[in-house]
Amino acid sequence: MRPRVGIAGISLEASTFSPALTTTGMLAPKRGQEILDARPFWAAGGSLAEAADWVPVMQARGIPGGAIPLSDYLAMKTEIVSGLTAAHTERPLDGIVLDLHGAASAVGLDDLEGDLAVAVREAVGGDVLISTGMDLHGNVSPRFAEALDLLTCYRTAPHEDWLETKERAVRNLLDRLALPVGARKPAKAWAMVPVLLPGEKTSTRLEPAASLYRRVAEVAGLDGVVDAAYWVGYPWADEPRNHAVVMVTGDSAEVCLRECAALAEEIWERHEEFEFVAPTAPLEEALRLAAASPVTPYVISDSGDNPTAGGAGDVTWSLARLLEDEGLRRSGKRLVYASIPDAEGAEAIARAGVGARVDVEVGARVDSRLEGPVRLVGEVLAVVETTEGYADTAPGNLETVVRVGGVDVVVTRARRPYHLESDFTTLGISPREVDVLVVKIGYLEPELFEIAADWVLALTPGGVDQDLLRLGHRRIQRPMYPFDTGFAFTPAAVLVPASGAAR
Repeated sequence: MRPRVGIAGISLEASTFSPALTTTGMLAPKRGQEILDARPFWAAGGSLAEAADWVPVMQARGIPGGAIPLSDYLAMKTEIVSGLTAAHTERPLDGIVLDLHGAASAVGLDDLEGDLAVAVREAVGGDVLISTGMDLHGNVSPRFAEALDLLTCYRTAPHEDWLETKERAVRNLLDRLALPVGARKPAKAWAMVPVLLPGEKTSTRLEPAASLYRRVAEVAGLDGVVDAAYWVGYPWADEPRNHAVVMVTGDSAEVCLRECAALAEEIWERHEEFEFVAPTAPLEEALRLAAASPVTPYVISDSGDNPTAGGAGDVTWSLARLLEDEGLRRSGKRLVYASIPDAEGAEAIARAGVGARVDVEVGARVDSRLEGPVRLVGEVLAVVETTEGYADTAPGNLETVVRVGGVDVVVTRARRPYHLESDFTTLGISPREVDVLVVKIGYLEPELFEIAADWVLALTPGGVDQDLLRLGHRRIQRPMYPFDTGFAFTPAAVLVPASGAAR
């Protein structure tokens, strides 16, 4: 008889240092069959489509942003818990896939994932197995680890293995459900490491993350181990749970404890080796380097307002300085800036139409702490309706391009990242042919990385500032590297209580 498995979750990366809010609409909740259709492995004809009787309840997922309003979170939590409770009452569930990122936040609430996991556990009881596959930039508090049975996370950054990880979490669950009832729950070893670093310092393209994550995979393959994981943690939220964590789960508590402690010790021994994935510079220096670069395209990462890390997306601080930079103007180089979300501005540009001259202010509607709206006076090059956007407004997006001197500025109705070559070619821009490409991102995603002849990570301010010490963390555990240095620490792994004892 096939196991009966519920599916639910809330997946978001949320900066508590941004004034932006992420509403339920921005998270675009899926329900029923559309949850299954979103993942190839359990969609019709998928490798796991017939492996269980799937009971999809509600899955909310959104681009990183600000915290969720508390009332929105509580409404989603209620829907998830009541849906799983009803399904379990109708016919007992054997397992649940709790699909999470690990760095969601709600206004006024610590540890959203822990709160949701405990509520789900209390609703279905201790016998139901719960599994999750998370982003390695997530957080794992003790109560979260206690409420679940099987936890794993990505092993690459950029996250080229995200879908593989999501499927692994499901397969781990199905494998355990195939065991006798009394043998299903694995031992769980957990270790905290007092390190909190941005993803741009922990990319698996570089050491020490490359070899540390190879070690994670090696541990996961040991006899007596089900899975192993190393969460870097999410640095742009100010909660006590924000720090690195190692977990090893399996049938041998002794092996899990030993390997968890060893991994944590290796991470701590190498914590001062983590460096940025690219050369870094203040924006002024980054612009000078771009103007002088003999190769093109030269890519500047405007990292402080990166929408894929939780930035509001409409910070205009960098754009204002770029438009005023005399060195770039004298260089005669063609620049593209992507992007500034501003619904009112994009609509005004669209009404003017391609070829028209516009005079419009854009940006700083959400985050105006550093700079106000920027005035764009120039020619409209493109107006395109697309499906790529993240807002609780009408579906789709409006993307426009305005040429201001030598700078082509992308202005959109809804916030979105620009990671793919097609993101630009849709707007009539060939990123390989521009001189300087400025994008709101941290480390470059694979296509941009391949396109860039050279690049620099600009240490710009914003809700996801790479210079963590400028943000003002007050609630994280201390001491914590890099906020504190030179302190002694001895990693120790502990066994997490079985999920039936969740509080």
